[in-house]
Amino acid sequence: MSLPLEGLSAIVTGAGRGLGRAEALELARLGAAVVVNDYGQPGRDGSGEASAGPAEEVAAEIREAGGKALAHTGDVADFTQARELVESAVAEFGKLDILVNNAGILRDRMVFSMTEEEWDSVIRVHLKGHFNTTRFAAAHWRERSKAAGGPVYGRIVNTSSEAFLAGSAGQPNYAAAKGGIVGLTTSTALALAKYGVTANAICPRARTRMTEDVFAGFEQPPDGLDPLAPEHVAPLVGYLASPAAARINGQLLVVHGGMVAVVERPRVRAKFDSRQETFTYDELDAVLGPHYARRPSGETFGAAEVLSLKRG
Repeated sequence: MSLPLEGLSAIVTGAGRGLGRAEALELARLGAAVVVNDYGQPGRDGSGEASAGPAEEVAAEIREAGGKALAHTGDVADFTQARELVESAVAEFGKLDILVNNAGILRDRMVFSMTEEEWDSVIRVHLKGHFNTTRFAAAHWRERSKAAGGPVYGRIVNTSSEAFLAGSAGQPNYAAAKGGIVGLTTSTALALAKYGVTANAICPRARTRMTEDVFAGFEQPPDGLDPLAPEHVAPLVGYLASPAAARINGQLLVVHGGMVAVVERPRVRAKFDSRQETFTYDELDAVLGPHYARRPSGETFGAAEVLSLKRG
């Protein structure tokens, strides 16, 4: 019996540790040949000297289990190196079928204290990094589709975050980047559908070096799989990368601890029409004032919906 991803090739960025590692191993377990990309810097803020070690270790682990894997240590936020990453997959495996964007860094600070460099660096790695790899993978699939005279196989899985959904007070750069990734994903999904390519985004909740502060108060169970283990996220990525998920496109899914929630696109919550040609200040105050007076003080856009997901 063939495996779901047999004969397919994949790139997983940020795959040397944490979520990316678990995702690369899962894709390989399902039969895909994997390019394991990781810049290899030891600091979660992107600091320290880059190293081939993390990517090489995961690639070796895949090969030792009988799979096919190639390590790549390029910086996905660099346009040229992202192109070389896609080219390496095509050169090694003949084509690219799956792209999982996971690479990222953290440089947390309150918005009134954040430096320009802290803002730019996080936007660069997360948002530009997702764009760079997507741009060259999309060009590859478009060219293949033209040559084939019809749709080809392509899957993109991008990594967003609940920090975008609910807000995160000390992460304006990270939350903005993750929100931008959702916009990139839905735009890409529409643009590439005719070529046979799907693009979806996930909001994973997992215990990694990126979230060690967030989940510091959640103890790991003495027995069994940690509810916050990256291994809870990886199966969804494997499924979205598979032929079975052909009808799932442009979606955002929250995933953690044996739970998957499909997030609905924003809906109009209330609508008010002016009684004259255009609104006046007094009329806006008359309709919007009472509406928001009924809501909890400080509630942000979409907070109630996200909290219900978190309780799940």
